[in-house]
Amino acid sequence: MDRRFFLKQSGIGLASFGFMAAAPEFLHQFASAQTKNGYGRKKVLVTIFQRGAVDGLNMIVPHGDPEYYNIRRTIAVPKPNQTNGAIDLDGYFGFNPAMKPLEGLWRSKQLAVIDAVGSPDNTRSHFDAQDYMESGTPGIKSTRDGWLNRVLQSTATKEESPFRAVSMTQSLPRALYGKAPSVAMTNLSDFSIKAGLYTADLKGGFEGVYQQNAKDSLGEMGKETFEAVNFLKTANPAQYRPENGAEYPNTDFGRSLQQIAQLIKAGIGLEVAFTDTGNDVRWDTHTNEGGAQGQLANFLRSFSQAIAAFTIDLGKRMDDVVLMTMSEFGRTARENGGRGTDHGHGNAMIVVGNSVKGGKVYGDWKGLKNDQLNEGRDLAVTTDFRDVFAEAAQKHLGSKDLNKLFPSYSADKEKFRGYLS
Repeated sequence: MDRRFFLKQSGIGLASFGFMAAAPEFLHQFASAQTKNGYGRKKVLVTIFQRGAVDGLNMIVPHGDPEYYNIRRTIAVPKPNQTNGAIDLDGYFGFNPAMKPLEGLWRSKQLAVIDAVGSPDNTRSHFDAQDYMESGTPGIKSTRDGWLNRVLQSTATKEESPFRAVSMTQSLPRALYGKAPSVAMTNLSDFSIKAGLYTADLKGGFEGVYQQNAKDSLGEMGKETFEAVNFLKTANPAQYRPENGAEYPNTDFGRSLQQIAQLIKAGIGLEVAFTDTGNDVRWDTHTNEGGAQGQLANFLRSFSQAIAAFTIDLGKRMDDVVLMTMSEFGRTARENGGRGTDHGHGNAMIVVGNSVKGGKVYGDWKGLKNDQLNEGRDLAVTTDFRDVFAEAAQKHLGSKDLNKLFPSYSADKEKFRGYLS
């Protein structure tokens, strides 16, 4: 049992790895040791899954397309400069007004939008579409690993931090399945370890598991890792204070992003972070969706507040960070009889970072007239989501062979959206 296998198969459903500001000396020594081994300053990709299929047309509002207002009589977001109107971005697209916290990132060109993006597979199943997006192989269910894990495999070095990939979720997401070590964290109170194929709670037995394996395989790196984990058991959440006046919303998603920011600050070799929008948000708005106000707007408000707080908290560290949002598919262009929207196709993604060529909406917008829609009902996909992923993998994280990252798909520079410098 080598270290990589142990960390992977144990599942290590870790507690929140936060509160570094008040860490005892040994944890600072742990972080220092990682820096000596090249684990200190790393490029980090933060991926956010809006599970449930967010309505991209009411998130990134095409107020310049008159058909938008014809097919969404009760849920359309008003034009800019009207009451509760969209926040104009480029004269054609705008933010839902609930996304006001992100306006500054757009104006400072730290935020870009990729519109009409999605999967070439036409499934309207949440489960299948999420699986395809996380595996990076649309239409193929037999893929064993996830696209983020393949990125980690492609950039592996001789000395790897066990915290290269962290998911702030209850279980490891599909995107991080694979050979590269990954850990899933939730909250300190939920600390547990899942060893091998078993799910027994090993609270209090963590050191024993280590001692049984340390002499044979885990070595000093394992010892340092478990020292860090022991710190998590006794950390006091109240001791941590975000920097620069950042205020995270009191939601699952807000807490996840705060903890990811803490991990980045800790300098322990984080390269890929994953989270989703948690149990607070229901993007699957079949009824009573609302437009500038209502159900969706409330979700978008806390969503935007969390992302804005994350960038404020990290400050200059955003030089090394790219944050990317995704959702399995969009929603129908027309509102339904329940003043909501149903499962659709094309959608919008948001990317944030100091290396992002922001202040621009990328993508080929076909329009919302009946003959421009996919199957006469959905926004057409003109950008494959793998092109967006590939740019982040290559330009930000340094992956070389994109064809291995996305099997059976010829991702290349000509297909990139050019959103990263």
